[in-house]
Amino acid sequence: MPAPIQPPARVAFLGLGVMGAAMAANIARAGFALTVHSRSRAKAAALEAAGAGWAASPADAAREAACVALCLPDTPDVEAVLFGAGGVAEGVRPGTVVIDFSSIAAAPTAAFAARLATERGAFLLDSPVSGGPGGARDGTLTCMVGGDAAAFAAAGGVFQAVGRTVTHLGPPGAGQVCKSANQLIIAATVQAAAEALALGRKAGLDPEAMRQALLGGSARSFVLENHAKRINDGVTKAGFRAELMRKDMRLAQQAARDHGVFAPATGLAAQMMEALVNSGRGEMDASSLGALVAELSGLVPSG
Repeated sequence: MPAPIQPPARVAFLGLGVMGAAMAANIARAGFALTVHSRSRAKAAALEAAGAGWAASPADAAREAACVALCLPDTPDVEAVLFGAGGVAEGVRPGTVVIDFSSIAAAPTAAFAARLATERGAFLLDSPVSGGPGGARDGTLTCMVGGDAAAFAAAGGVFQAVGRTVTHLGPPGAGQVCKSANQLIIAATVQAAAEALALGRKAGLDPEAMRQALLGGSARSFVLENHAKRINDGVTKAGFRAELMRKDMRLAQQAARDHGVFAPATGLAAQMMEALVNSGRGEMDASSLGALVAELSGLVPSG
């Protein structure tokens, strides 16, 4: 049984991109001792200046940690950090809780959890998040968690430091399946919003007046409130990059295939994300899908 993890226990955080760095900072603010590691030490500078320790490798970071957290781009990155040379598995102690905040494939996640338990006696929780950079900064992320229930309970203090809505969904991989469901809903809804706005423009409607009208009815949604506004305003600066949404939609398609789900909306949304990245917009915000739909409709993109 893992012991409860409460401040001032040591937490190691591996992966300091926009999301990871903000989450690590909130863990430190909650009173945990923090050790960090990233491929680029420059990304750790602000955290080190605030008192975090630097580890030369994931193994070194894991050796003295009660909890190890990861936030990495994709499945191969997580496997390498866990089980590659100098990886977490070389240093982690029995009973340690490892929380993977990355969005990766569900089936490998379950395999990673089983391997970590067998080889090291440690617990792996998959906890992909939703809420974007703002949620990471404010500590209001939604955490979708799979894995051992006792490990989930033990790590409650860490989850409270980064998230507002934290839900245990089942065995290893369950969090990743839920995140795929989250992403397919968002991507499919962005596609629908992009088509709706293009339709309005082609029919001579003011797109912002149209958006406001739709917000007053049953079509109201987070996507209509936020992504559709970005489409109308011509915003391309990435809050969530199109290439990452493409990766997530590939994961959603794989999850649907694994579970035998008839998923035409997922297929279309994934196809459009492939087209969006192939149009040269991979580094832009995923809502740039609106510009692609406008172009394909014979319109000049907004902005």
